[in-house]
Amino acid sequence: MTAAAHRLGPVTAVPLGEGRAYRAGDAQVAVFRLRDGSLRALDARCPHAGGPLADGQTDLARVVCPLHARAWSFADGSCPEGGSVAVFAVRDEGGEIVLETPAH
Repeated sequence: MTAAAHRLGPVTAVPLGEGRAYRAGDAQVAVFRLRDGSLRALDARCPHAGGPLADGQTDLARVVCPLHARAWSFADGSCPEGGSVAVFAVRDEGGEIVLETPAH
């Protein structure tokens, strides 16, 4: 499967330890800049109750939804309580956030 690359803006637009929501093609995506400087990206909405995942608390492995404290894995999008969210490939390319979504 091919992917579409989306340039979302400067990496510095996402403060260390925080997330920001972006639109990438048809997808609403939450991009996180973890405290170690790495980038991660998931669906922007928690499927449990529609919570804004970009506003959640993070560690190096997961984000916790701010509405009902469900934790979503950055590795595979899974949640211990069940369900999953999409995980997107994201990278820092010369100081710019580049996110990949499945091409249609």
